[in-house]
Amino acid sequence: MTNNPGAACPIPLSRYSSVVMAHGGGGRLMRDLIEGVFISAFAPGQTAHLHDAAVLQGPGTRIAMTTDGFVVRPLFFPGSDIGELAVYGTVNDLAMGGARPMYLSASFILEEGLPIETLQRVVTSMGRAAECAGVSIVTGDTKVVEKGRCEGMYIATTGVGAVENGVAVGPDRVCKGDAVIVSGDLGRHGIAVMSVREGFVFEAEISSDCAPLWSPVCALLEAGITVHCLRDLTRGGLASALVEIAESADVTITLDEAAIPVTEPVRAACEILGYDALHVANEGRFVAFVPASEAARAAAVLRDVPVSSGACVVGSVAENGGGQVLIETVGGMRPVDMLSGEQLPRIC
Repeated sequence: MTNNPGAACPIPLSRYSSVVMAHGGGGRLMRDLIEGVFISAFAPGQTAHLHDAAVLQGPGTRIAMTTDGFVVRPLFFPGSDIGELAVYGTVNDLAMGGARPMYLSASFILEEGLPIETLQRVVTSMGRAAECAGVSIVTGDTKVVEKGRCEGMYIATTGVGAVENGVAVGPDRVCKGDAVIVSGDLGRHGIAVMSVREGFVFEAEISSDCAPLWSPVCALLEAGITVHCLRDLTRGGLASALVEIAESADVTITLDEAAIPVTEPVRAACEILGYDALHVANEGRFVAFVPASEAARAAAVLRDVPVSSGACVVGSVAENGGGQVLIETVGGMRPVDMLSGEQLPRIC
């Protein structure tokens, strides 16, 4: 299915030059896979700053583009489902590049025997999510595979957004003196999915934080905040996002453990399951790097937007060089690293 809403004729891809290569994140092994296999094949000899969306420069215009696959199990979980996740996960990657999300494609891999009612429920959810996020789903594809090959349904989405003139957001802009701001409490998405998958029952139900993030990013940009970098905190959580940024920008980031927002239900669930909330996935949270002089105003701007009402400053870029993340705890400073693999697989 293809729907052309009458936009201007596209510029041939050969006339664009990618300055940032989008990637999927998710831990040290995934990072090594991306750098050792994909970049060497797709961008040989180039130094690529990995970010959530690729920014493509054309004559008089810049667009952002990202693509993602969603294999979450189960398909439905407290607070969200695979359809909503597929929309919000993709528009959020665009937002992290400072781009206003505009259009999505959607590709469905369906398992033979999937109830039509399940498919209808998912695509209805996607439609509502697209409307909420202000994007149009304009093209797509559907394939059916044999029973037992995909556990119901996989969805792949690609998003395109517009980057305003003067907006430049990426890990290469992070520098000494930047403040680190998180947009809200951490860990709810990963714990919500795991609770259903494994049949855990906690005293208080934990719902996914799945939500579109362009509105708080737009609020920052319209307020004139100098935004150096944004990153949504999906696979690998806050820890993996910050380690990737620290290594890419070659800076040392320090965190204040006491300032990092984690709700008591999530904290208790992590203690029971042996997880570190810093590594647990989120689908409606991001981290922002802004100059320290603008940190208080940036946090205030974010708190005026419902999805980021819990925004707070949690750390700073302490120095140039080092490529590491340190966290201040009761016992002193300790290093933070991304996991070697997935702590919670199949959560997006």
